[in-house]
Amino acid sequence: MEDSYRQQGKRKLLVELIREKGIKDEKVLSAINAIPRHLFMDSSFEDHAYQDKAFPIAAGQTISQPYTVAFQTELLQVRPGDLVLEVGTGSGYQAAVLCELGAKVYTIERQQKLYKRTKNFLHQLGYRPKFMSFGDGYKGLPEYAPFDKIIVTAGAPFIPKPLLSQLKVGGRLVIPVGEESQIMTLIKRTSPTKFQKETFGEFRFVPLLEDKN
Repeated sequence: MEDSYRQQGKRKLLVELIREKGIKDEKVLSAINAIPRHLFMDSSFEDHAYQDKAFPIAAGQTISQPYTVAFQTELLQVRPGDLVLEVGTGSGYQAAVLCELGAKVYTIERQQKLYKRTKNFLHQLGYRPKFMSFGDGYKGLPEYAPFDKIIVTAGAPFIPKPLLSQLKVGGRLVIPVGEESQIMTLIKRTSPTKFQKETFGEFRFVPLLEDKN
């Protein structure tokens, strides 16, 4: 679990790069700077950990590009104490960013191998999500709803209705929507029956799996 001066230096350069790309939220940048991303990756990719790129992890999934993680997190506008649902735990990197920001994180992973590995790993690093679930992200976690914020870290062909229903009035849902490539979408719940939608350009994610292993 080593985090050397060299790796810390590379991380600072990464933070400056994503700042130049337009990320303005200093708390988000500080979280990226604090988290040793190389530990979330296969050792064969360790030298590339502080490039602004996505890389493969287990079960055919990826660890997202740092800029994408920062972009989604900035859109969420996380405040300390917020209840945040994350759909797609993956490597745990995005969950760690949310924990750094003081969120109470509830996270769902569809791949059992990843779920078990990431659960242990986050605890080893000292990140403690409130709840980690092995299950179907399309269904959310109704027993813990409503959530202040919801973030989906895989490409969804549509916005799942259960996620909309589990969002607090005044809450924000950030989700990449589409098949081949996705449009980053922000949904704000303005009343019990009304939602506002904004879009923020094209991104690429692995698909959000429904009732599959």
